[in-house]
Amino acid sequence: MVDAAAEIPDGFEPFTRESPLLEPWRPLFCRMEPDRLVIALTVREPHCNSRGTVHGGLFAALADQAMGMSSAIKLRAAGQKVQNLWTTSMTVDYLGVAKQGQWLEFDTLFSKAGRSNCHAEADIRADGKTVARARAAFRIVLL
Repeated sequence: MVDAAAEIPDGFEPFTRESPLLEPWRPLFCRMEPDRLVIALTVREPHCNSRGTVHGGLFAALADQAMGMSSAIKLRAAGQKVQNLWTTSMTVDYLGVAKQGQWLEFDTLFSKAGRSNCHAEADIRADGKTVARARAAFRIVLL
């Protein structure tokens, strides 16, 4: 098994947000940026399919998490009183594979943020190489 804490890049710390969905995939890590949250992990067996590569469902779930949290960060910084974001649609383009031992990052890029909807894009990189891209739309729920 890969030592998940062996090579954590500078700036990353444990991602502690509680979620039953995320528990089997821990440890997860995050790096706060002024306009987003980057989520990351060292790929281990529980992240993989029967072929030994990261399962597409993990790409989708963590991209959704990263884009949603990053969208909330950006909207709150712009002064919106965001209570929650609901994913209304999402697509993932699988461009490559990630394997055990690689450092996998979910980094959000924004295409549009409005008052009632937000659109986000995420670049998913394994050891710095893009292996997938995700796009999502979120319904903004205000306080």
